[in-house]
Amino acid sequence: MSYSSRMFRRSDSILLLGAALAVGAVGVALVLQHRFGIEPCAWCTFQRLLYLLFGAFAALGWLARRSRIALLASSALAAVAALGGLWAALHQQFVAAQTLSCAFTLADRVLMKLRLDETLPWLFEATASCRDANAPLLGVPFALWSAALFVLLALLAVRAALKTRAASENPA
Repeated sequence: MSYSSRMFRRSDSILLLGAALAVGAVGVALVLQHRFGIEPCAWCTFQRLLYLLFGAFAALGWLARRSRIALLASSALAAVAALGGLWAALHQQFVAAQTLSCAFTLADRVLMKLRLDETLPWLFEATASCRDANAPLLGVPFALWSAALFVLLALLAVRAALKTRAASENPA
């Protein structure tokens, strides 16, 4: 196996790990919501959308792993989704959670425009205020846990892109 093919294998493995983490995060959120009654706010459900977008882009990169361009493009799109998620989590923590209501914010408008709250209410319907939804888990607010995971996902996507780029520059 050549150096470049090993590098590609590592890139797609990184993307697969990122996809699993992102989808796993949504799974954990659903268990917390439907099993333990921890209701999500609009920013929580918006972050779910961004986790799923990250997961989709990362999975597409893994599926198209024989193509350098596809790996680079999917890694870049996954990184953008993760950075958007980081922004949403920080906005939830430092802005939305400080208000009495987070209704009709950007998060609400996006989910309503895409009709996700109607189509998949069990996944995307916001049923709590941002202040209530940002309860601590092990002493750390949910939004900060989410922000940390989005940072990790962004780093994984960037690493996959850099490894793919290095493999294409060193085809030996």
